Amino acid sequence: MKDMYILAIESSCDETSAAIIKNGTEEIATVVLSQMDTHASFGGVVPEIASRMHVESITMVFEELFNKAQMKLEQIDAIAVTYGPGLIGSLLIGLQAAKTLALVTGKPLIPVHHIAGHIYANNLVKRLEFPLIALVVSGGHTELIYMKEDYSFEKIGGTLDDAVGEAYDKVARVIGIPYPGGPNVDKLAHIGNDSYNLPLPLDDDSFDFSFSGLKSAVINVKHNLDQKKIDIVPEDLATSFQNRVVEILSKKTMRALKKYNVHRLIIAGGVAANKGLREKFEQLSKNEHFELIVPEIKYCTDNAAMIGSAGYYAYKKGRVAGLDLNAKATDKLY
Repeated sequence: MKDMYILAIESSCDETSAAIIKNGTEEIATVVLSQMDTHASFGGVVPEIASRMHVESITMVFEELFNKAQMKLEQIDAIAVTYGPGLIGSLLIGLQAAKTLALVTGKPLIPVHHIAGHIYANNLVKRLEFPLIALVVSGGHTELIYMKEDYSFEKIGGTLDDAVGEAYDKVARVIGIPYPGGPNVDKLAHIGNDSYNLPLPLDDDSFDFSFSGLKSAVINVKHNLDQKKIDIVPEDLATSFQNRVVEILSKKTMRALKKYNVHRLIIAGGVAANKGLREKFEQLSKNEHFELIVPEIKYCTDNAAMIGSAGYYAYKKGRVAGLDLNAKATDKLY
């Protein structure tokens, strides 16, 4: 069978990225241009600035990619692009670039859901086998997904309010930890003590999550101590918060594996880079004897390689779009 080379584009938030992926599993080259330093001074991503920076950098990213891959556009078989969910202004830049390339080359245009991309980042580590449970944890999503085959997604649980990554960022601001909040909370959590009495959020029999109550509990701890003129210990509060997050994520994920009689788990999304979460599931996989696949750190954050991998299997399922494809700020995967 002829090899298939996919040019993938990802611009859903504040990374401008392009990649060339062979047969869904082999990364030929990837370029990621991060805007993190620019947004850090604002304490978070500013959508207008993000979209403007995508415009300024996307052509340069393509040039660097093809030089790095030692390939030409004519060698590409299809173009995959993130169409949503994400920041609408950012999505439109990558989408317009993809549609333009599809028009001038006559190559198929493959629409890829951002979360499908995060899931298939694991496919670049090891070819996915099914059935499996995917725990998706990021700044915008917290979901448990059952997959019986390639590009088949069944949501079995999700957050009822804040996504876990969003909760990390909000808690970081409360306890005075600089942007990016999530990674910095994780670092502090490895040097602190679990000394604050925080609740285990939505500890019930469902597969759903809720992090707004835990976030509010952190705010209340800080407020009550401020009233007494007592300083919080940031590393201890970070530890207590992270321990509750990891406990509820692992508890419900393990129950999902047992209920669906699945012995294979993948973790996807930006929070998959969290050291505490990775350590917990690595230990559980040894104790409970299930296969665990976690992406390399470079594949946890937004990147086009994951979009190229997902795009290959989307194409195999007949997912091809016309030039009227539009960006979607919100969109269901299922």
